[in-house]
Amino acid sequence: MFTNTPDLKLPTLGSMPDGILDSVFIHHLAFVESPNVGSGTRIWEFAHVMSKAKIGENCNIGGHVFIESGAKVGNHVTVKNGISIWDLVEIEDDVFLGPHMIFTNDFMPRSFLKKKREDFLPTFVKKGATIGAGAVIVCGITIGQYAFVGAGSVVTKNIPPYGLVVGNPARLIGYLCQCTKTKFALNMQAGECPHCKTKNPLSKI
Repeated sequence: MFTNTPDLKLPTLGSMPDGILDSVFIHHLAFVESPNVGSGTRIWEFAHVMSKAKIGENCNIGGHVFIESGAKVGNHVTVKNGISIWDLVEIEDDVFLGPHMIFTNDFMPRSFLKKKREDFLPTFVKKGATIGAGAVIVCGITIGQYAFVGAGSVVTKNIPPYGLVVGNPARLIGYLCQCTKTKFALNMQAGECPHCKTKNPLSKI
């Protein structure tokens, strides 16, 4: 129970933290403690952003999202409903996180073992990557730029740039152009996307 501390200013639903930009939209049922939110970002109902979380510009933070202190979200990131982004998860620009996908940060959790921050494992999601609905990302890995994780996949190891993975555990089945219209086979060594004319992603790895 809180004691009577009249000098303590607690954030309330829909409140604008001191120092936050006027161009940030906060739904009247969201709970935002951090002023570190970039211009043009929208935060929707029942989202909770803790005080030391960082969110970039022009992001869309869906309903029932939780962003823990220490988490970092880049610019132009879409975070769909029901996602928790924990401490030590770092998301670069232009990433798409599908509904109810799951991050972790404790590789061997036990409720009765109290751990320090250095005991947790970081996870990195690189620029332009997509993580499909309901996918599970086991902590301590890197998802490469423009990688694509199929819905419901369980990712237990690093994914190369442009890698397309599916299944449980997730396996690499090819490479996907950033425009998403062309899939490149695992053994393909040259070529370009006929739709957007970019070189095949194998040349970038």
